[in-house]
Amino acid sequence: MPTSTTSPIQISRFEPADQRGVIDVIVPIQREEFGIAITAEDQPDLQAIPEFYQDGTGDFWVAKKDGQIIGTIGLKDIGYQQAALRKMFVAAPFRGREFGVAALLLGTLLEEAGTRGVKDIYLGTTDKFLAAHRFYEKHGFVEVAKDELPESFPVMTVDSKFYLLRRG
Repeated sequence: MPTSTTSPIQISRFEPADQRGVIDVIVPIQREEFGIAITAEDQPDLQAIPEFYQDGTGDFWVAKKDGQIIGTIGLKDIGYQQAALRKMFVAAPFRGREFGVAALLLGTLLEEAGTRGVKDIYLGTTDKFLAAHRFYEKHGFVEVAKDELPESFPVMTVDSKFYLLRRG
């Protein structure tokens, strides 16, 4: 069996030292790849990840390779055993089945959500993220209409497509 000289992808809970790396992954994808005119300052949750995400049943995780953040995912507690999946981003060189970063991030989120008693996970995305739509659908998320979202769901201005994964 051949040995790999590349280090494995590590998924870990967000720590304050990860702040800059999280922003450096997310904002360029939003701005450069998808042409969304948004800055880190336009996203208060990125300025206060522990307070915004790491509360109640929520949390935030990062994927790292060789100590560098290459992916992110957040779970926002919205009450009533429901949560919002937010900020799922993977740097372009690490996308696809070869690395499995998105699947590792989602798997961590789903496992943790289950142990925390989360029954419904909602997410909002844009029409532009076509590969993301396929990924979510492959993992059991079903599209729902905006008017089916719980009142507590934090709709972002760029969100135009919504999904639900019911777990209980």
